[in-house]
Amino acid sequence: MSTLPRRIGTGSVRALAKTARALRDPLKPVRAIREIYGPDTEEPEVFQEMTLQEHLVELRDRIMKVVIALVLAMIVGFYFQGDILDNIREKANAQEGLDVRSPTDPLTLSFKVAFYVAISIIMPIIIYQLVAFLTPGLTRKEKRVMFSALPFVSVLFVSGVAYGFFVAAPRALNFLSTWNLGAFSWQPDGNEVITFFLTLMIGLGLAFQLPVIMFIVAKIGILTAKQMKQWRRYAYLILCVVAAIITPSTDPFNMAIVAIPLVILYEVGLVFARIFAKTSLRDKLPEMAEAAEPASRK
Repeated sequence: MSTLPRRIGTGSVRALAKTARALRDPLKPVRAIREIYGPDTEEPEVFQEMTLQEHLVELRDRIMKVVIALVLAMIVGFYFQGDILDNIREKANAQEGLDVRSPTDPLTLSFKVAFYVAISIIMPIIIYQLVAFLTPGLTRKEKRVMFSALPFVSVLFVSGVAYGFFVAAPRALNFLSTWNLGAFSWQPDGNEVITFFLTLMIGLGLAFQLPVIMFIVAKIGILTAKQMKQWRRYAYLILCVVAAIITPSTDPFNMAIVAIPLVILYEVGLVFARIFAKTSLRDKLPEMAEAAEPASRK
């Protein structure tokens, strides 16, 4: 048992050293992606076989890279947290400022906003590290599909966060703050308001990935665009449930603000799946097997 902390410490030092080498060679991911998009060859796919320990080391290294990026992004987030908090106060119609319950709330909420800003900044890095961790077990065509979706994932996440910050949360708080205003004194709690904003922003950022998910599902061959169109009414019901989960309040007005864009994105996903996923990877498996058979005989 005494050697366990030493092993953990040694592993952390090695992970930091690998991360430092990666920072010195920032174009390494670009070269790896370029190889994936290189010309196809007749050689059979070669999968990188790894032991369980190697998988855990790979996972640890990628988590360390995400943590380092998060710390750097936290510095940026903490620099802008004051302006963001003031903007949130204005959108929440809290003219006298947000109410706090604990003496430590101002500092805690500042770090909370900075943390979520940092998560939003490094989300493309998080997604890339996740995809890069999964790619050793994928074929080249599957890797192309995954990496081709990365730019759209980033754009859609930023769009969802922006929609939550500039449209969904302000409209919802404006509706709630003017409801029976003569009977209630609107003095919202700072922690609740910020949680309201951040929940909508991150939730919508993730929910806006719907077109990409539908494209990948159709391209891999799990479902076709025709099947997703036939099950549209059930999909709408599921999207309403998701909107109810994302929306902190329980009123139908705020749920509609979240549900309507998700329904529109579902229709956009159908168009993407119909146009760009006419042939799935599953349809090409027989052709790949026939092409690989003569090579195996040789």
